[in-house]
Amino acid sequence: MRTNSRLAEDLLIELDRDGGVPLHRQIEASIRTSIRAGRLRAGASLPPTRTLAAGLGISRGVVVEAYQQLVAEGYLASRSGGYTQVAASMPPAAAGVGSAASMAAPTAQPATRRVDFGYGRTDVSQFPRAAWLRSIRTVLTSTPNDRFAYLDGRGMPELHQALCDYLNRVRGTLAVPGNVVVCSGYGQGISLLIQVLARRGARRIALEDPSSDDDARVLAGAAGLEVVGIPVGPDGVQVDALDPVDADALVLTPSHQWPTGGVLSAAARAEVIRWARRRGAIVVEDDYDAEYRYDRSPVGAMQGLAPDHVVYCGTASKTLAPGLRLGWMVVPAHLVADVTAAKLLADRGSPVIDQLAFADFLGRGEFDRHLRRMRPVYRRRRDALLDALRTHLPDLRPAGIAAGQHVVAWLPPDLEEAAVVAAAARHGLGIQGVGPFRIAGAGPGGLIFGYAILSESAIAEGVALLATAIQEVRGS
Repeated sequence: MRTNSRLAEDLLIELDRDGGVPLHRQIEASIRTSIRAGRLRAGASLPPTRTLAAGLGISRGVVVEAYQQLVAEGYLASRSGGYTQVAASMPPAAAGVGSAASMAAPTAQPATRRVDFGYGRTDVSQFPRAAWLRSIRTVLTSTPNDRFAYLDGRGMPELHQALCDYLNRVRGTLAVPGNVVVCSGYGQGISLLIQVLARRGARRIALEDPSSDDDARVLAGAAGLEVVGIPVGPDGVQVDALDPVDADALVLTPSHQWPTGGVLSAAARAEVIRWARRRGAIVVEDDYDAEYRYDRSPVGAMQGLAPDHVVYCGTASKTLAPGLRLGWMVVPAHLVADVTAAKLLADRGSPVIDQLAFADFLGRGEFDRHLRRMRPVYRRRRDALLDALRTHLPDLRPAGIAAGQHVVAWLPPDLEEAAVVAAAARHGLGIQGVGPFRIAGAGPGGLIFGYAILSESAIAEGVALLATAIQEVRGS
């Protein structure tokens, strides 16, 4: 049952008391125009007649008369309890030229997909709501008032300390609270860094090839930096290709290369650090999913090897939920002030309650418990994918299987990547190839299988569909 608290208390109606037009007609016209223009949507509640009359300084009978006329015309509908709403179905005039509905561009309906191996997703249905609610309650009942005012753009001190405790313990970083900057996910973090580097005179940024095409690559180009690709091998970026490119920054995913899954060896990491020191360059370490590992020992973060040259970037997007928009950077001391200034200019700082809740969530060990609970869930899904590939497509070569939430499977030479992706789509299967993420545009064909949100049965069905699609390609 509806309550008065859910009803609108205000409605913009301008009355001309000296214009000669009856007041109820002016109210009718104003509401009618708002509905036609889309300012009042179908189902929107209008203020009670008594409330609107009091706000306009007129008698209630005038408003009642206006509402009754609009109900008769089909613009409004009376509801039980005396409430009045915009009608669910508009009269023809309301859907004419100028209405929001008529001005909206038609959108193409996506093809129905039986299974979607889309990458970069986490199973948000597993978000630890009860534990997060406990942290929210703790924050709201115990946080000092001054924490809700404007503060340092780096974020909340409580979260800085909690992140350092966690990252130093689990990821092997050498993080100190004064060097942590909280941001709205990795996308904002890399944007702030690129802005700062460009203002400091950087001209060229190196990226792994292949690598993600929706953050550093786009942002660097927009900032006027030249983007160069460094080839990736089975074990991550090929460090012997770094010196010729003369880059000012290098973006890496060393613990689980995206998308190929390679892990940069200790010797290669040391060589990257030596390169950065020779060049006076910055290494951006995107540690996007290292917490999810299944068949290997933990791999420490590069930041612990050279905190003066490595920017460590982490996020809750793959571990908790991307909708939190919560990320963090551990920045070399000489960049902290500039990155903080860029963050303040961007949005005056990230939401306080979310930061404090995550700090409490970390400090109580809930983050560790959530990861321990999710690792076997994702491992079962990964195992289902590998079993299905062995059964239906044994000539595909899976790679990067020991960690993360996706697997790359390399295609045999007789299969063309784009043809396989297109055939899969015709069979109701969503899957992407590696090719679109290459910078130089050359390399073997491969498919990216995101499995994080799929059930084991859906994974098996999807691989069977892919096998049918590949048979079609080979038979054409």
